[in-house]
Amino acid sequence: MEIGEKYLPVGTVLMLKGGSKRVVITGFCSTPNDDLERIFDYSGCLYPEGYLSSDQVCLFDHEQIETVYHMGLVDEEEKTFKEALVKYLAEREAQTPAPVAVPAPVVEPVVDPAPVEFMPEVPVEVQPEVQIPVVEMPTE
Repeated sequence: MEIGEKYLPVGTVLMLKGGSKRVVITGFCSTPNDDLERIFDYSGCLYPEGYLSSDQVCLFDHEQIETVYHMGLVDEEEKTFKEALVKYLAEREAQTPAPVAVPAPVVEPVVDPAPVEFMPEVPVEVQPEVQIPVVEMPTE
């Protein structure tokens, strides 16, 4: 199946270049937690398992797609969304100034930092012990 233009619809099942497991597109324009300046074209999860946990979400760009196995639903709502997405990203890119090289600040080493108290002593009120009766079930 032809890969097509950028921003394939949600639900599209594909294989990434160098991948060994198919992925389904679940969203657009996601940023990784460790680099909020970086925006990936797509977010997705493994197919057919789907979303299992936040540490199994994959972020990827259109250029990384090798094969499309199934195209997600394309209807008027999806077309309208895609047009708005492309327009928004074009406007955002036009407003974003070009990156300027800034020298890294010189940081003086800390010789003997004061100890940090991570868990202050908080008095704990002891609750009275609760007795739970044990009920034996009859055996047959």
